[in-house]
Amino acid sequence: MELHCGTYRLSLARPLIMGIVNVTPDSFSDGGKFHDASRAIEHGKQLIADGADILDIGGESSRPGAEPVTEETELRRVLPVIEALSAAGVPLSIDTVKPGVMRRAVCAGAVIINDIAALQARGALDAAAAGNAAVVLMHMQGTPASMQQAPHYSDVVSEVKAFLAARVAAAIAAGIDRKRIAIDPGFGFGKTLEHNLALLRRLDVFAELDCPLLVGLSRKSMFKGFSSRGMHQRVPASIAAALLAAQRGAHILRVHDVAATRDALAVLAALESG
Repeated sequence: MELHCGTYRLSLARPLIMGIVNVTPDSFSDGGKFHDASRAIEHGKQLIADGADILDIGGESSRPGAEPVTEETELRRVLPVIEALSAAGVPLSIDTVKPGVMRRAVCAGAVIINDIAALQARGALDAAAAGNAAVVLMHMQGTPASMQQAPHYSDVVSEVKAFLAARVAAAIAAGIDRKRIAIDPGFGFGKTLEHNLALLRRLDVFAELDCPLLVGLSRKSMFKGFSSRGMHQRVPASIAAALLAAQRGAHILRVHDVAATRDALAVLAALESG
């Protein structure tokens, strides 16, 4: 299986690592740490040195309770970072729900559109179809401002799968080739701990959608259910979850801790190679 994104053809024979670059003052894990463009650029370069196969650059927090920012603010944050890293040798992803940001980011060098709203905003499908960037369609119940207030499902796995199947069909109908489409079940986005565990336990069922599977579990608040450790002490749990996701069919792992994830995946690959 491959993911086509711009001029890149990403082989998914092994799990790829997507390193997170949050150019925001309020993201849940590293908000403010790389808010300055120069710091974000250096962080991106370090993630590549650590082994990132892809960089995911975002200028709007999607943490629980987060409020939206204007398109102008988001562009001001992300464009200098994308432009500076466009020649760094790895595909760049823009993490946004706004069609205007999608278009400008792709023009600046992004080759993946990572949308937590699965291209449901007015004009988003057209914006994604207009170029040759890949798209990541994620499931979210509610909005970042409200999603964790009272998440409810009759069967979280079947409902998330059905939603993603519908969004894949909508993307293809809009002119986006299936080879450009990846899916994300949206861990922590309108889900309780029990919902997240059910999704992880049955992650292999998403293979039936015949699209690359992206999983983002890094430092998520779900790990509070197992430990009283603070946010920045969730690395061991995050690595364990990443390995479990890889074993269950995840093709791309979106993570903060690239070097640690790379080393853990190397052990898994050695075991599986015999």
